[in-house]
Amino acid sequence: MFRILALLLALFAAPAWAEDRILVFGDSLSAGYGIAVAQSWPALLQERLRAEKFPQRVVNASISGETSAGGRSRLPEALRQHRPRTVILALGANDGLRGLPLAQLRDNLEAMVRTAKEAKAKVLLVGMRLPPNYGPYADQFNALFAAVAKQEKTALLPFLLEPIALDDAAFQPDRLHPTAAAQPRILSHVWKALEPLLKAPRHP
Repeated sequence: MFRILALLLALFAAPAWAEDRILVFGDSLSAGYGIAVAQSWPALLQERLRAEKFPQRVVNASISGETSAGGRSRLPEALRQHRPRTVILALGANDGLRGLPLAQLRDNLEAMVRTAKEAKAKVLLVGMRLPPNYGPYADQFNALFAAVAKQEKTALLPFLLEPIALDDAAFQPDRLHPTAAAQPRILSHVWKALEPLLKAPRHP
């Protein structure tokens, strides 16, 4: 009798494993800064998944102002709590804007990719770009994401804001954060890199 009860409790405790989750792990560009959360591209991603009959549920664990170091410290608990099959890792913009050491950024990104893979999740690494006025630092920063993706053999979206980067009207007055109207364009861009992962087997 006790064995049957234990088995039933285990079965009812299992949905976190059974549900196919996508963890969006980024900063203000993914957290919906300055707009309603429901207008953010991760929220629109959930709508698109539902419309196209994908079973995945989106968990947005993005935090405005987050750096790669902060993300690295938070990721293990987020993986433990949500048990995602796919992680969209979109951190690094704040490291770049603050001029933090690029060796530190690379180390943090590599560690997060490996941590996610160890948790049996597929990873989409999302890159960022800095403007030319950051000088040689910008060139090194811009190339870093591709280098990490190549080394860690993971999927890459080179630049999150590529579809809107040259469109002033797509940004809020701070010139850093996209408007609500720009979010569908960002989502379409992310979707092209994400869809192949959704159809692929879970990371071994």
